[in-house]
Amino acid sequence: MRAKVTVVGSGAVGSTTAMRLVEQQLADVVLVDILEGVPQGKALDLAEAGPIGGYDFQLTGSNDYETSQGSDVVVITAGLPRKPGMSRDDLLLKNAGIVKEVTENITRHSPDAIIIVVSNPLDAMCQVAKSVSGFPRERLFGMAGILDSARFRRFIAWELNVSVEDTHAFVLGGHGDTMVPLARYSTVAGIPITELMAEDRVEALIQRTRDGGAEIVGLLKTGSAYYAPSAAVAEMVAAILRDKKKILPCCTYLQGEYGINDLYVGVPVKLGRKGMEQIMEISLSKEEETQLQNSAAAVQQLVDVLKENDYL
Repeated sequence: MRAKVTVVGSGAVGSTTAMRLVEQQLADVVLVDILEGVPQGKALDLAEAGPIGGYDFQLTGSNDYETSQGSDVVVITAGLPRKPGMSRDDLLLKNAGIVKEVTENITRHSPDAIIIVVSNPLDAMCQVAKSVSGFPRERLFGMAGILDSARFRRFIAWELNVSVEDTHAFVLGGHGDTMVPLARYSTVAGIPITELMAEDRVEALIQRTRDGGAEIVGLLKTGSAYYAPSAAVAEMVAAILRDKKKILPCCTYLQGEYGINDLYVGVPVKLGRKGMEQIMEISLSKEEETQLQNSAAAVQQLVDVLKENDYL
């Protein structure tokens, strides 16, 4: 029996995610969106590409959640996109209402699903989804660190003129300006980048990684990134459905790990068929630990606003 994945939100990230899932032959996909005709049209377009792309997986577009019944994985991309000059924090309350409604419908129709949150501001939206769903942390987490790490890896590869396949990187913390790219855990063919480039170049790449989303928003003018985010989601779904036990940085609900309690923060985890199967605790320097705590504090500020407005 084939796996079933529902993608809520058929915008650029959602529809591109659906495309990646069927092209990688991972699952039948249901696209759900409130815009009449849009998910149906995009699902049909993707289905008609099947004979060329060589996939037979079912693609269904819908304006209701009944078609999502019994999903193995649900990806939440619904929400307002960032616009030039808009921080992720600006999206907080508007998207909290959207994610709340989406999560209520998901849990009603797929109570055993694994939920991957993509909507921004990511860490806070995970908190909303967990509060609404009551799901254990193993079955509800967010996509952020994979995207941030991919950007860091791309910039490292450009800087050193090497293949991205030889680069590895970890980015911890919140998905935003306070993220914590870990230079000494970032390597090229196993060699720490701190041994391959000057400190000022490392810092420049770290800053560009932090500004990665905003850089693309500034260039596009009327949209935000979707190719890289959808690739990150597909990697997570593949790790889950294929039970790969892959170590990936994800936005995860911490309960004492890294000294952080009851908060969604990006850390390395093991992803498999049961979802988030293990949190990997790595040793941090004093400076790295301080940066991570500062990042968690920034997430906590958003959570406090959500509490004040009765979203948690």
